[in-house]
Amino acid sequence: MSAADSVGGSGGGAMSAPLLVRDATDEDHAIVLAMNNAATPNVNALDPAPWAWLVAHTTHYRLAEDAEGIAGFLLCVPSGLPYWSQNYAWFTARFDSFLYMDRVVVAERARSRGVGTALYDDLHAAARGRWPRITLEVNLRPPNPGSQRFHERLGYQPIGVRESDGGAYAVQMYERVDASHPTR
Repeated sequence: MSAADSVGGSGGGAMSAPLLVRDATDEDHAIVLAMNNAATPNVNALDPAPWAWLVAHTTHYRLAEDAEGIAGFLLCVPSGLPYWSQNYAWFTARFDSFLYMDRVVVAERARSRGVGTALYDDLHAAARGRWPRITLEVNLRPPNPGSQRFHERLGYQPIGVRESDGGAYAVQMYERVDASHPTR
């Protein structure tokens, strides 16, 4: 994919205007961080320093824009980093090579309008042939059943559960294997 690609609203609901899926720029970081922090508990809130670390280490950081501005974002980091995330460590213990989808957020105003599908279609096209698998987790406690259905519809398979805080918090671990990759 190029740095900016216009996409329609395939597969994710009615969209009133076309989306532009593009690379994030330095000017976007503050807005995207605020969007991230407003989406808790579906993603964890971050302070500026850890956010800057993630941005510096990302291999895929893309935004979806509509007529009202940033409608969503998706950020991935590669395997092999000294990343503090326990979920990332779970995948590191099991796989040598993967692309970890660290966070995806769709603005409340843009939900059910194809934004998530556009961001994932863009990710899948960019990762095809480059990564043997894309990994991610979805909250079980607190529950996020809409996200579980969405990911399973896109071909992500559950491969385990990671619990923390004495079982008060749990995530379903997922992978999407690239069957065309030579080292799956």
